[in-house]
Amino acid sequence: MPRHIAIIMDGNGRWAKQRYLPRIAGHRGGVENVRSTVRACAEKGVEYLTLFAFSSENWRRPAEEVSFLMQLFISALEQEIAKLHENGVRFKVIGDLSRFERPLQKLVADAEKLTVDNTRLTLTVAANYGGRWDIMQAVKRMLADKPQLAADFMEPDLLPYLALAYAPEPDLFIRTGGEQRISNFLLWQLAYTEMYFTDTLWPDFDIAAFNAAIESYQRRERRFGRTSEQLREDAPRQTPRRVSDGR
Repeated sequence: MPRHIAIIMDGNGRWAKQRYLPRIAGHRGGVENVRSTVRACAEKGVEYLTLFAFSSENWRRPAEEVSFLMQLFISALEQEIAKLHENGVRFKVIGDLSRFERPLQKLVADAEKLTVDNTRLTLTVAANYGGRWDIMQAVKRMLADKPQLAADFMEPDLLPYLALAYAPEPDLFIRTGGEQRISNFLLWQLAYTEMYFTDTLWPDFDIAAFNAAIESYQRRERRFGRTSEQLREDAPRQTPRRVSDGR
């Protein structure tokens, strides 16, 4: 079972268009599917789920759609955080929140504070997030804390300043909607992640489709630069990693 799954939830607008509905109907359908995906991850023992909800490039969309997405985010937080907390889910948001209005920023801060000690599943929402922004802000914060590193620093120096420093790198990346690119999402963290692309639009990405993605991951051999023979030789000496049962 992958420990960390990252998803680009693509296809809400096209899902609505196929049904002669406004795009906002597709976004509502997408929120409903988030609920079932979070539930499935918690039940399967996935420890981290990271969802790309709003990229830094999405501000270019029509103003009415952006405004609706912000209101949808607010209403989802107001309705879902208590349920997430009751079910042991820790909630986090990564991205540049400075562009969001103060009420939304406060809702995010309150939700993170309420769920900070939960351990069953960490649900991260990437909002106004971009992978390039993440690397740049990490470098700036690192040099502000440790200016002596300006002349020379290594990867371990930078890692604590990345937005997902609290989580392991994703094991499985899923993108729905038919596009086969990562669209500036977790550029650093996806370096060795297994990719899974599907034509299924996000509101239709049900539990069967989710299980198919996990089964595809489980059939793969993750070598991290080594050969298959090396993996087989090392296997008897490795202690199997215990998968959290959520308790």
